[in-house]
Amino acid sequence: FTVHRKINTPTSSDMVQIYTLFLALLLMAPMALGNQAVLGNESIMSQKSHGTSDTPAQSNLRWNVDWKTADRICNYNRRYAEYSGYWKTTGFPDGEEATAANNDSSNAITFYDSNTGKPLFVAPKNRTFQEFLEESQKHGWPSFRDDETVWDNVRVLPNGETVSVDGTHLGHNLPDSTGSRYCINLVSVAGRPVEKEEDDEIRQ
Repeated sequence: FTVHRKINTPTSSDMVQIYTLFLALLLMAPMALGNQAVLGNESIMSQKSHGTSDTPAQSNLRWNVDWKTADRICNYNRRYAEYSGYWKTTGFPDGEEATAANNDSSNAITFYDSNTGKPLFVAPKNRTFQEFLEESQKHGWPSFRDDETVWDNVRVLPNGETVSVDGTHLGHNLPDSTGSRYCINLVSVAGRPVEKEEDDEIRQ
């Protein structure tokens, strides 16, 4: 014999419960990403004239980071990263800015988009520079927190990919017990601040 199972059509009450659950999950998403995180969508990383960006990496990147690596990771990459600990092999840890920040954590370092020169992160904030270095060393990449992120210029995609508003791949959000933690490629934030009229002069 054949057993026929009756499939009930959702009632209006069921739909209300489903909609309420959907709204609850939607409201919880920013909490999972950090109270200050600004979400973005895939359109930010659409193909443009130079990979996901309109421009290549600046030709005079800070801390002697490798230009080819920077341009590839920033503009032609969505998943991969500079190797763990790469940042320690550059001029960053022993540079003048790091020395000043280590002597006085109020001397926070601004990290600029390697393509556009827009500010993306300012660290350390609400911790010492040594604590910033220790966390970055523990995880292998410069690690930033919500209050160290310049949200005017940074977005977090639903899968955790962290990008600039101009399409520069930066890294990923890998939360820990204290909240969002943005593991960022140094080659992606080694840019120099530029005025608009100077922009073309430093491109390759």
